[in-house]
Amino acid sequence: MRKSYRVKKEKEFQAVFHTGKSYANKRFIIYQLSPRKQPHFRVGISVSKKLGNAVTRNKIKRKIRQAILELSAEIRPDVDFIVIARYDAKNLTVAETVKNLQHILMIAKVIPKN
Repeated sequence: MRKSYRVKKEKEFQAVFHTGKSYANKRFIIYQLSPRKQPHFRVGISVSKKLGNAVTRNKIKRKIRQAILELSAEIRPDVDFIVIARYDAKNLTVAETVKNLQHILMIAKVIPKN
């Protein structure tokens, strides 16, 4: 995922947290802020140290990035969102991660319902 598709700065993360809406399922929490005037969506990923060591956290982040890449054609371009992994996300496969993220993104109206 290119840098232009990421929410990287602390100020941007805080803007999404404080002014955006939150949605949750058993494995992920989504904070979403829209509408924004931008050519494509931006995403931030957060995985707590409570989920494991650096290797484990990076595996979770790679699975989330892959899931977002697979869903990127459906994601609205005018939105910034942050994905927070919960403890149950620790043992998911990539396919399960895609399914769970798709579910919560539909609830958040970041992607249209099928």
